Amino acid sequence: MKLQKETDAAKSPHGKWYGDACGTAFAMELVGERWSLLIVRELMLGARRFSDIRAALPGISAKVLTERLASLEEAGVLVRRQLPSPVKAQVYELTEWGYAAEPLIQEAGRWAAQSSAHDPTLPLSNVSLMLSMRTMVDKARIGEIEGTIGFAIGEDGFVAEPGEGVLPIRRGDPDEADAIFRAPIAAVIAGGLYAGVAWEELERGVGLSIEGDRDLALRYASMFSLPPKLA
Repeated sequence: MKLQKETDAAKSPHGKWYGDACGTAFAMELVGERWSLLIVRELMLGARRFSDIRAALPGISAKVLTERLASLEEAGVLVRRQLPSPVKAQVYELTEWGYAAEPLIQEAGRWAAQSSAHDPTLPLSNVSLMLSMRTMVDKARIGEIEGTIGFAIGEDGFVAEPGEGVLPIRRGDPDEADAIFRAPIAAVIAGGLYAGVAWEELERGVGLSIEGDRDLALRYASMFSLPPKLA
C-alpha cells in the first residue's frame, strides 16, 4: 500500500502541523489555532454577523477574526451567506459538519471544569452560557421540568425547552416562555448556576430578575452543577 504522496498531502489541511493520521491531530489542525474553536462555539445557536461574533469575543482583533473565518470556511466548517432584503447583511453559519462539533466543545468544557484553576466567575458570552447548560445539566432530571425557560441577556433572547433527557436551546423571544431570567450579562446568571451565589443576592445587586413562574425557574436552575475537581 502506498502512502499518500506529498503533493496530495499539500492539498489537505490534514498533516499541515503534525503529519499524524490521528483524528485528534486533524481536529487540532482544523480548530486548534487561537480563537478558532470559540468562533465555532459562537455559531452553535445559528448564523451570526461578523460584528456579532467580534462583540461576543472582545479579545479578538478584526484581522484575526477575518483570518480565522476564512480558514474555517476553507476547511468546510462554516459558510458565508447573504441575508435577503431588507436586511442585506452577510452572516457566517456552520455547516452540518460544523454543528457536529458541539460534543467536542462540551467535553472539552467538562474536562477543563474539573481543574481547580477553572474560574466560573470570569466573563463569558451569551452562547457560551447556553452551551454550558447543555453540557452541565443533570440529564436524569430534565424530565422533571414541564415548561419553557426564557433568557433575556442584554439584547439577546433564548428559549430552553426541556424534554426527556435532552435540553434544546434556541434563539427566540424569551417573553413567550413560562419563566424568564433577565440579566445584563451572562456572567450574572452563571454566578447563580455555577458559583453558588444566591439568586436573591443577584436580584438585589447586579440587575438579575426572575419573571413568570419563579418556582419553575428555580427548579430549572437546580439541575446544573460543575463536575467535581480532579486536579
